[in-house]
Amino acid sequence: MTKQAAKRLDYEKELRRQGVRITRQRSVILGILSETEDHPDALEIFRRASSIDASISLSTVYRTMKLLGDIGAIHRHAFEGGPSRFEHATGEHHDHLIDIETGDVVEFKSDRIEQLQNEIARSLGYDIVHHRLELYGRKRRAG
Repeated sequence: MTKQAAKRLDYEKELRRQGVRITRQRSVILGILSETEDHPDALEIFRRASSIDASISLSTVYRTMKLLGDIGAIHRHAFEGGPSRFEHATGEHHDHLIDIETGDVVEFKSDRIEQLQNEIARSLGYDIVHHRLELYGRKRRAG
């Protein structure tokens, strides 16, 4: 089974566990989410879904994204200055660098950053239970 097929089955299983029916439109949306490697917003998901099934409405996309977010299957990101964007909740922890000119989202991992965050929290008497790091930048020009 491919990784995309496994993600789709996970989404469907979690939704069914919550008593949610998997309609034809919802199935198309789940297929798109399981195949995407980027961080699409609801309008982009709608654009991709409606090219497969013209009967899908934007409100169906929003409702499906809310359901998936409520059950923890996806993460919703409200990157500064833009619409909410979504990514799979599974996988290893990572942080984000957002290109302020293109809106591209670059995922990265840094053991040094993780260690420094833990050191800071400990020095202040805390243990980190969750965090998100978002960096906003502009691509360097050659020269």
